[in-house]
Amino acid sequence: MASMLDGVDQRARLAGHNRLELLLFRLATQQRFGINVFKVQEVIQCPPLTRLPGSNAVVKGIASMRGRTITVIDMSMAIGGPGLGDPEKHFIIITEYNRQTQGFLVGSVERIVNLNWREIMAPPAGITEGSYMTAVTQVEDELVEIIDVEKVLKEVIGDSEVVSDGIIDESVSREGQNVLVVDDSSVARNQIKRVLDQLGVNSILCGDGKQALKQLYDLVDQGIRVVDHIGLVISDVEMPKMDGYTLTAEIRKDPKLAGLHVVLHSSLSGVFNQAMVERVGADQFLAKYEPDELASIVQSQLSAHRNHVAA
Repeated sequence: MASMLDGVDQRARLAGHNRLELLLFRLATQQRFGINVFKVQEVIQCPPLTRLPGSNAVVKGIASMRGRTITVIDMSMAIGGPGLGDPEKHFIIITEYNRQTQGFLVGSVERIVNLNWREIMAPPAGITEGSYMTAVTQVEDELVEIIDVEKVLKEVIGDSEVVSDGIIDESVSREGQNVLVVDDSSVARNQIKRVLDQLGVNSILCGDGKQALKQLYDLVDQGIRVVDHIGLVISDVEMPKMDGYTLTAEIRKDPKLAGLHVVLHSSLSGVFNQAMVERVGADQFLAKYEPDELASIVQSQLSAHRNHVAA
Protein backbone atom coordinates (compact mmCIF):
# COMPACT_ATOMS: atom_id res chain seq x y z
CA MET A 1 0.00 0.00 0.00
CA ALA A 2 2.88 2.39 0.74
CA SER A 3 4.03 2.11 -2.89
CA MET A 4 0.60 3.42 -3.87
CA LEU A 5 1.70 6.81 -2.54
CA ASP A 6 5.09 6.97 -4.24
CA GLY A 7 5.54 10.30 -5.98
CA VAL A 8 3.02 12.19 -3.85
CA ASP A 9 5.27 15.26 -3.99
CA GLN A 10 4.97 15.33 -7.78
CA ARG A 11 1.22 14.72 -7.78
CA ALA A 12 0.70 17.42 -5.16
CA ARG A 13 1.63 19.94 -7.85
CA LEU A 14 -1.89 19.42 -9.15
CA ALA A 15 -2.96 21.83 -6.42
CA GLY A 16 -1.69 24.74 -8.45
CA HIS A 17 -4.12 23.78 -11.21
CA ASN A 18 -7.21 23.54 -8.98
CA ARG A 19 -6.90 19.75 -8.90
CA LEU A 20 -6.40 17.22 -6.14
CA GLU A 21 -6.13 13.53 -5.52
CA LEU A 22 -8.23 11.69 -2.96
CA LEU A 23 -7.27 8.50 -1.21
CA LEU A 24 -10.49 6.46 -0.95
CA PHE A 25 -11.15 4.27 2.08
CA ARG A 26 -13.94 2.63 4.04
CA LEU A 27 -14.56 2.41 7.76
CA ALA A 28 -17.00 -0.01 9.42
CA THR A 29 -19.61 0.15 6.65
CA GLN A 30 -19.69 0.20 2.83
CA GLN A 31 -19.76 4.02 2.78
CA ARG A 32 -16.78 5.45 0.91
CA PHE A 33 -14.71 8.24 2.45
CA GLY A 34 -11.87 10.32 1.06
CA ILE A 35 -8.81 12.16 2.33
CA ASN A 36 -6.62 14.52 0.33
CA VAL A 37 -3.39 12.77 -0.71
CA PHE A 38 -1.72 16.10 0.02
CA LYS A 39 -2.08 15.24 3.75
CA VAL A 40 -1.00 11.59 3.55
CA GLN A 41 2.52 10.35 4.28
CA GLU A 42 1.94 6.62 3.89
CA VAL A 43 -0.52 3.78 4.36
CA ILE A 44 0.48 0.67 6.32
CA GLN A 45 -1.01 -2.42 7.89
CA CYS A 46 -1.64 -1.54 11.53
CA PRO A 47 1.29 -2.69 13.71
CA PRO A 48 0.93 -3.74 17.37
CA LEU A 49 -0.27 -0.81 19.46
CA THR A 50 0.45 0.23 23.03
CA ARG A 51 -2.66 1.31 24.89
CA LEU A 52 -2.58 4.57 26.83
CA PRO A 53 -4.51 4.38 30.14
CA GLY A 54 -6.94 7.25 30.55
CA SER A 55 -6.78 8.34 26.91
CA ASN A 56 -9.76 9.30 24.78
CA ALA A 57 -11.79 6.20 23.86
CA VAL A 58 -11.19 6.79 20.13
CA VAL A 59 -7.40 6.62 20.61
CA LYS A 60 -6.56 2.97 20.04
CA GLY A 61 -2.98 3.40 21.21
CA ILE A 62 0.43 4.50 20.04
CA ALA A 63 2.76 2.90 17.51
CA SER A 64 6.52 3.20 17.25
CA MET A 65 7.53 3.58 13.62
CA ARG A 66 10.88 4.63 12.16
CA GLY A 67 12.05 6.17 15.39
CA ARG A 68 8.90 8.19 16.10
CA THR A 69 5.81 7.60 18.20
CA ILE A 70 2.45 8.08 16.46
CA THR A 71 -0.99 8.30 18.04
CA VAL A 72 -3.51 6.04 16.29
CA ILE A 73 -7.14 7.20 16.18
CA ASP A 74 -10.08 4.97 15.23
CA MET A 75 -11.59 7.17 12.49
CA SER A 76 -14.92 5.35 12.61
CA MET A 77 -15.39 5.99 16.34
CA ALA A 78 -14.11 9.56 15.98
CA ILE A 79 -16.99 10.45 13.65
CA GLY A 80 -19.63 8.70 15.75
CA GLY A 81 -19.62 5.26 14.13
CA PRO A 82 -18.89 1.80 15.54
CA GLY A 83 -15.37 0.81 16.48
CA LEU A 84 -13.28 -1.11 13.97
CA GLY A 85 -12.37 -3.95 16.32
CA ASP A 86 -8.93 -5.55 16.29
CA PRO A 87 -6.61 -2.79 14.94
CA GLU A 88 -4.09 -5.25 13.53
CA LYS A 89 -6.68 -6.46 11.01
CA HIS A 90 -6.95 -2.98 9.52
CA PHE A 91 -4.87 -0.17 8.01
CA ILE A 92 -3.43 3.08 9.27
CA ILE A 93 -3.39 6.21 7.11
CA ILE A 94 -0.46 8.24 8.45
CA THR A 95 -1.08 11.95 7.98
CA GLU A 96 0.36 15.32 8.86
CA TYR A 97 -2.11 17.87 10.18
CA ASN A 98 -1.36 21.06 12.06
CA ARG A 99 2.36 20.27 12.29
CA GLN A 100 1.71 16.94 13.96
CA THR A 101 1.83 13.40 12.62
CA GLN A 102 -1.01 11.05 13.50
CA GLY A 103 -2.43 7.78 12.25
CA PHE A 104 -6.07 7.13 11.41
CA LEU A 105 -7.24 3.54 11.70
CA VAL A 106 -9.55 2.66 8.78
CA GLY A 107 -11.28 -0.53 7.70
CA SER A 108 -9.83 -0.77 4.20
CA VAL A 109 -8.02 1.43 1.69
CA GLU A 110 -8.94 1.37 -2.00
CA ARG A 111 -7.13 3.66 -4.43
CA ILE A 112 -6.33 7.23 -5.39
CA VAL A 113 -8.59 9.24 -7.72
CA ASN A 114 -7.69 12.44 -9.55
CA LEU A 115 -10.36 15.17 -9.43
CA ASN A 116 -10.91 18.83 -10.14
CA TRP A 117 -11.77 20.90 -7.07
CA ARG A 118 -14.97 21.93 -8.92
CA GLU A 119 -16.11 18.32 -8.49
CA ILE A 120 -15.80 18.65 -4.70
CA MET A 121 -19.02 20.08 -3.33
CA ALA A 122 -20.09 21.48 0.03
CA PRO A 123 -22.20 19.11 2.17
CA PRO A 124 -25.89 18.93 1.22
CA ALA A 125 -28.25 21.51 2.72
CA GLY A 126 -29.55 20.46 6.09
CA ILE A 127 -26.34 18.89 7.32
CA THR A 128 -25.99 19.99 10.94
CA GLU A 129 -23.07 21.80 12.53
CA GLY A 130 -22.25 18.58 14.36
CA SER A 131 -21.49 16.77 11.11
CA TYR A 132 -17.98 15.51 10.42
CA MET A 133 -18.44 15.96 6.66
CA THR A 134 -16.56 18.89 5.19
CA ALA A 135 -17.34 18.11 1.51
CA VAL A 136 -18.70 15.43 -0.82
CA THR A 137 -18.01 14.17 -4.31
CA GLN A 138 -19.07 11.40 -6.67
CA VAL A 139 -16.78 8.56 -7.79
CA GLU A 140 -18.26 5.92 -10.09
CA ASP A 141 -21.77 7.15 -9.21
CA GLU A 142 -21.08 6.55 -5.52
CA LEU A 143 -21.11 9.27 -2.88
CA VAL A 144 -17.74 9.91 -1.22
CA GLU A 145 -17.69 11.83 2.06
CA ILE A 146 -14.64 13.96 2.84
CA ILE A 147 -14.11 14.12 6.59
CA ASP A 148 -13.42 17.35 8.48
CA VAL A 149 -10.19 16.13 10.06
CA GLU A 150 -9.61 19.44 11.85
CA LYS A 151 -12.88 18.86 13.73
CA VAL A 152 -11.86 15.30 14.63
CA LEU A 153 -8.46 16.40 15.93
CA LYS A 154 -9.90 19.30 17.90
CA GLU A 155 -12.28 16.94 19.69
CA VAL A 156 -9.72 14.19 20.29
CA ILE A 157 -6.55 16.16 20.98
CA GLY A 158 -7.81 19.68 21.65
CA ASP A 159 -5.96 22.92 21.04
CA SER A 160 -5.40 26.38 22.46
CA GLU A 161 -7.22 29.33 20.92
CA VAL A 162 -5.87 31.99 23.28
CA VAL A 163 -3.19 34.41 22.14
CA SER A 164 -0.41 34.60 24.74
CA ASP A 165 0.28 37.71 26.80
CA GLY A 166 2.70 40.03 25.08
CA ILE A 167 1.87 38.92 21.52
CA ILE A 168 -0.85 41.50 20.88
CA ASP A 169 0.68 44.87 20.03
CA GLU A 170 -1.74 47.39 21.49
CA SER A 171 0.07 50.24 19.73
CA VAL A 172 -0.92 48.91 16.31
CA SER A 173 -4.18 50.43 15.15
CA ARG A 174 -6.42 47.88 13.47
CA GLU A 175 -9.54 50.03 13.46
CA GLY A 176 -11.68 49.53 10.37
CA GLN A 177 -9.55 46.72 8.97
CA ASN A 178 -11.38 43.62 7.78
CA VAL A 179 -9.86 40.19 7.23
CA LEU A 180 -11.40 37.78 4.72
CA VAL A 181 -11.09 34.22 6.09
CA VAL A 182 -11.51 31.40 3.56
CA ASP A 183 -11.67 27.76 4.73
CA ASP A 184 -13.98 24.84 4.03
CA SER A 185 -13.72 23.62 7.64
CA SER A 186 -16.08 25.46 9.98
CA VAL A 187 -13.77 24.51 12.85
CA ALA A 188 -10.75 26.08 11.15
CA ARG A 189 -12.73 29.21 10.19
CA ASN A 190 -13.86 29.73 13.77
CA GLN A 191 -10.38 29.10 15.16
CA ILE A 192 -9.03 31.94 13.00
CA LYS A 193 -12.02 34.14 13.84
CA ARG A 194 -11.39 33.75 17.57
CA VAL A 195 -7.78 34.89 17.14
CA LEU A 196 -8.94 37.88 15.08
CA ASP A 197 -11.53 38.72 17.73
CA GLN A 198 -8.76 38.89 20.32
CA LEU A 199 -6.88 41.29 18.05
CA GLY A 200 -9.97 43.46 17.63
CA VAL A 201 -10.15 42.75 13.91
CA ASN A 202 -13.41 42.18 12.05
CA SER A 203 -13.61 38.93 10.07
CA ILE A 204 -15.58 38.01 6.94
CA LEU A 205 -15.98 34.23 6.61
CA CYS A 206 -16.20 32.21 3.38
CA GLY A 207 -16.32 28.45 2.86
CA ASP A 208 -14.33 28.15 -0.39
CA GLY A 209 -12.28 30.11 -2.89
CA LYS A 210 -15.12 30.60 -5.36
CA GLN A 211 -17.33 32.14 -2.67
CA ALA A 212 -14.48 34.40 -1.53
CA LEU A 213 -13.77 35.61 -5.09
CA LYS A 214 -17.46 36.41 -5.54
CA GLN A 215 -17.39 38.39 -2.29
CA LEU A 216 -14.47 40.44 -3.61
CA TYR A 217 -16.10 41.03 -7.00
CA ASP A 218 -19.32 42.11 -5.27
CA LEU A 219 -17.33 44.83 -3.52
CA VAL A 220 -15.89 45.94 -6.87
CA ASP A 221 -19.41 46.03 -8.38
CA GLN A 222 -20.54 48.24 -5.49
CA GLY A 223 -17.82 50.74 -6.38
CA ILE A 224 -15.80 49.96 -3.24
CA ARG A 225 -12.02 50.12 -3.45
CA VAL A 226 -11.32 46.59 -2.23
CA VAL A 227 -7.84 47.24 -0.83
CA ASP A 228 -9.36 49.91 1.43
CA HIS A 229 -12.05 47.53 2.70
CA ILE A 230 -10.09 44.26 3.05
CA GLY A 231 -6.81 44.47 4.93
CA LEU A 232 -5.87 40.81 4.53
CA VAL A 233 -7.03 37.54 2.98
CA ILE A 234 -6.28 34.37 4.95
CA SER A 235 -7.06 31.33 2.81
CA ASP A 236 -6.83 27.59 3.25
CA VAL A 237 -5.05 25.78 0.42
CA GLU A 238 -7.30 22.72 0.02
CA MET A 239 -10.95 23.68 -0.59
CA PRO A 240 -13.89 22.59 -2.77
CA LYS A 241 -14.77 24.46 -5.99
CA MET A 242 -11.61 26.61 -5.94
CA ASP A 243 -8.42 25.96 -4.00
CA GLY A 244 -6.35 28.63 -2.28
CA TYR A 245 -3.62 28.67 -4.89
CA THR A 246 -6.14 29.33 -7.65
CA LEU A 247 -7.89 31.99 -5.54
CA THR A 248 -4.57 33.79 -5.03
CA ALA A 249 -3.71 33.58 -8.73
CA GLU A 250 -7.13 35.05 -9.63
CA ILE A 251 -6.62 37.89 -7.14
CA ARG A 252 -3.22 38.73 -8.59
CA LYS A 253 -4.58 38.75 -12.17
CA ASP A 254 -7.19 41.44 -11.46
CA PRO A 255 -5.79 44.98 -11.14
CA LYS A 256 -8.63 45.91 -8.74
CA LEU A 257 -7.71 43.05 -6.39
CA ALA A 258 -3.98 42.62 -6.99
CA GLY A 259 -2.97 44.87 -4.08
CA LEU A 260 -4.58 42.61 -1.48
CA HIS A 261 -2.27 40.96 1.03
CA VAL A 262 -2.77 37.17 0.98
CA VAL A 263 -1.66 34.60 3.55
CA LEU A 264 -2.12 30.94 2.57
CA HIS A 265 -2.39 28.33 5.29
CA SER A 266 -2.54 24.57 5.29
CA SER A 267 -2.64 21.65 7.69
CA LEU A 268 0.38 20.35 5.78
CA SER A 269 3.63 22.24 6.10
CA GLY A 270 6.67 21.81 3.88
CA VAL A 271 8.90 23.15 1.15
CA PHE A 272 6.28 22.50 -1.53
CA ASN A 273 3.82 24.92 0.04
CA GLN A 274 6.43 27.68 0.27
CA ALA A 275 7.33 27.18 -3.39
CA MET A 276 3.67 27.37 -4.42
CA VAL A 277 3.16 30.51 -2.31
CA GLU A 278 5.92 32.22 -4.28
CA ARG A 279 4.63 30.88 -7.58
CA VAL A 280 1.08 32.22 -7.21
CA GLY A 281 2.14 35.47 -5.57
CA ALA A 282 0.90 35.07 -2.00
CA ASP A 283 2.61 37.19 0.65
CA GLN A 284 3.18 34.45 3.22
CA PHE A 285 2.55 30.80 4.12
CA LEU A 286 1.34 29.64 7.53
CA ALA A 287 1.22 26.00 8.59
CA LYS A 288 -1.99 26.11 10.59
CA TYR A 289 -2.84 26.24 13.46
CA GLU A 290 -0.89 28.10 16.17
CA PRO A 291 -2.61 31.16 17.71
CA ASP A 292 0.48 33.19 18.61
CA GLU A 293 2.06 32.80 15.18
CA LEU A 294 -1.23 33.58 13.46
CA ALA A 295 -1.68 36.71 15.60
CA SER A 296 1.85 37.90 14.83
CA ILE A 297 1.43 37.35 11.10
CA VAL A 298 -1.96 39.11 11.03
CA GLN A 299 -0.56 42.15 12.84
CA SER A 300 2.48 42.30 10.57
CA GLN A 301 0.44 41.92 7.37
CA LEU A 302 -2.19 44.47 8.43
CA SER A 303 0.54 46.99 9.27
CA ALA A 304 2.19 46.39 5.89
CA HIS A 305 -1.17 46.75 4.17
CA ARG A 306 -1.95 50.01 5.97
CA ASN A 307 1.44 51.44 4.98
CA HIS A 308 0.94 50.30 1.38
CA VAL A 309 -2.49 51.95 1.14
CA ALA A 310 -1.23 55.14 2.77
CA ALA A 311 1.59 55.33 0.24
